Amino acid sequence: MDRTLKSLSLILSYPSAELQETMPAIADVFAADPRLPLATRAALEALAYQLAHSDLYDLQERYVMLFDRSRTLSLNLFEHVHGESRERGGAMVSLIETYRDGGFEPATSELPDHLPVLLEFLATRPTREAQETLADAAHILDALSGRLERRESGYAAAFAALSALAGGNADSDAVAGMLGQPDDDPTDLAALDAVWEETEVTFGPDPNAGCPQVRDMLALMDQPAPQHRSA
Repeated sequence: MDRTLKSLSLILSYPSAELQETMPAIADVFAADPRLPLATRAALEALAYQLAHSDLYDLQERYVMLFDRSRTLSLNLFEHVHGESRERGGAMVSLIETYRDGGFEPATSELPDHLPVLLEFLATRPTREAQETLADAAHILDALSGRLERRESGYAAAFAALSALAGGNADSDAVAGMLGQPDDDPTDLAALDAVWEETEVTFGPDPNAGCPQVRDMLALMDQPAPQHRSA
C-alpha cells in the first residue's frame, strides 16, 4: 500500500468528522515521504492542519463550491476528456472492470473516475504502474493545481504532490491550453445551468469491449474536452 497516495485520496475527499480525526496521521505520512519536495510537504501539512481544525460545515461548503459546482475543477477526471458525452459512459464501464480485475471494489457512491477513488486504487498497485498512470494525466493535474492556486486554495498542494509523484513532466502546452480556458464562477447559477446542459451520459456495455488499463484510458487526456458555449 502506497500510504502517500492513500492519504492524498483521503485529503481530496469530501470533509467529514471522521476525516478530520485522521488528519494528524495523514500529515505525518506526507512529512515522511522523501519523494515530495520540502515545500510541498510543508503545504500539505498546512492543509491537513486546516482541515483538522476548521469548522466542518465551512469546510464542506468550500469543498462543494470548489469541486462540485465548478466544472473546470471537477475531480471526475473523464469530465476533462469526454464532458458529459456518451463516450464517458463506456469509459466508466471499462474503468470499473479494471478496478475489479485488480481486486478493487470501490466502497463509495462516487463515480469511478473520481480522483480520490482512482488514487485509492493506485495506492494498491505497483509503484511504476501508479506513476505511469499519474504521468498520463499530469497536465490535467497541473492545470487543476494552477486553477486552485489562482483561487488561493490550500488544495493546490495535493495536486503539486501528485505532479511530483508523476515525475513532473507534464506537457506545458497542454497545461497552458487548459489554464487558458475561463474558470467557472460557482456563484453564477444561470451560467452553471447552461454549462451542465449536456448530452446525457449512457452507462451501458462498452461498445469497444475489452478492458483497457487505467493508464491507457487516461492517455486519451491529451485531447481536452470540447468546450460548450451558453446561448
